[in-house]
Amino acid sequence: MIATGFLGEAPYEVEVLTEAHIPQLMILQQEVVAALPDKAILQPLDEDELRNILQGNGLMIGVFVKGSLMAFRALLKPGVDEEHLGLDVGLTTDAQLKQVLYQEISNVHPQFRGHGLQRTMADIIMQQVDMNEFSVICATVMPFNIASLKDKFSQGMHVAALKYKYGGKLRYVFAKFLNEEVGHFASEVELSMADTEDQQTLLNEGYIGIAMRQYESEWLVKYVK
Repeated sequence: MIATGFLGEAPYEVEVLTEAHIPQLMILQQEVVAALPDKAILQPLDEDELRNILQGNGLMIGVFVKGSLMAFRALLKPGVDEEHLGLDVGLTTDAQLKQVLYQEISNVHPQFRGHGLQRTMADIIMQQVDMNEFSVICATVMPFNIASLKDKFSQGMHVAALKYKYGGKLRYVFAKFLNEEVGHFASEVELSMADTEDQQTLLNEGYIGIAMRQYESEWLVKYVK
């Protein structure tokens, strides 16, 4: 057990997960997807992907209430290949790419949404990361997946790229450099999340996305340089 707390009046415990938890992970993912109005927002991990992380290629924590798994969050240590997210955020050498962890899937049972568990798990899992081995966290998020975008921004991650990944799916590529302080910015621009080309132009010019907000019916992304 690495942490405890309360979800309303329900006490919970956080544990580092193992392969023995795979059946519970599969069931929880099914329950989460079933409750989503747009099933395309979440791509569950299959058993092989879960096993890969749990066999030492990453880290996974779970939140248990009365012994039942109610939420989990995963980090993946990726292999170095041409699709590596580190390449999208400006890293160039194999040594740099090997210092990258991916924020993978994060699931919360519908019964326990609204308690800030995504952020709580993010804080807890990052405390388990060896800062001597890893220096960059990366993630991808589909535009308009508002909950996931808010989750990334709340952790101090920034948009470093907006490009087609995974066989043609448009994704924001987020990054957080663990050993760097965020500097001051001379320029600030807000663009509609729907405006793909202009966002890509700013990112190519060296801007990064650091926040988002809703204005009337539109979501705006704040870019700085």
